[in-house]
Amino acid sequence: MGKVMKLLSDYLEAGVLETGKDWQPTEQGTPQGSVISPLLSKHYLNPLDHQMARKGYEMIRYADDFVVCCRTAAEAQQALAEVAAWTAAAGLRLHPVKPGLCRRQGRRASPSWVITSKGYQDGQGAKYPRAKSRQKLRDTLRQKLPRGRSGSIPDIIREINATLKGWFGYFKYSRPSALRDNDQWTRDRIRQIIRRRQKRRGMVRGRERIEYPNRWFEMQGLFSLVKAHAQWIQS
Repeated sequence: MGKVMKLLSDYLEAGVLETGKDWQPTEQGTPQGSVISPLLSKHYLNPLDHQMARKGYEMIRYADDFVVCCRTAAEAQQALAEVAAWTAAAGLRLHPVKPGLCRRQGRRASPSWVITSKGYQDGQGAKYPRAKSRQKLRDTLRQKLPRGRSGSIPDIIREINATLKGWFGYFKYSRPSALRDNDQWTRDRIRQIIRRRQKRRGMVRGRERIEYPNRWFEMQGLFSLVKAHAQWIQS
């Protein structure tokens, strides 16, 4: 057994410490959401990659999330059946909700991206984050930016900058228009915190956008996805 395989085997058989109990053996399954999950998924699902390739399917996969690109609805149904059969034989089962068929005109979806057939750069096709990926960023920021959030605005900005920079590191290949909305949404969440502190009711309006324009946020050091994208393109 190779060194990497031995390490993975030891990791999977290390056991788990349950509350109120001693170490319990792990006879099946893997930890979910850990940093090693992509490596485990890549190893375990590698045979599926090869099987789908042999059958002529184009499959895009990251960890255990994947999309199979098909030309017709019938081909897509057949591909779904192939995946279901393989996972069943491997002792796995598809997520009861996630699997499904979708139709894309002139574009295709990857686990995190939508790729159009014509784009703004070199005619290679424009890329932008899927709605699910954009919503995940907002859900993360929403937890960090509740309306009643305490702390100074500079401290709050420093905290969320780490989230914004991490998201941009993956989605910097996107077209700028797909980043602009998240910039605006983030600024409005901070404006809402300020509005709450000033005892104003309701949602952010033009008044807050005038008093705290985009330039003000730039002076506070807020990381801008659009600005970072422009700098990256020029570099």
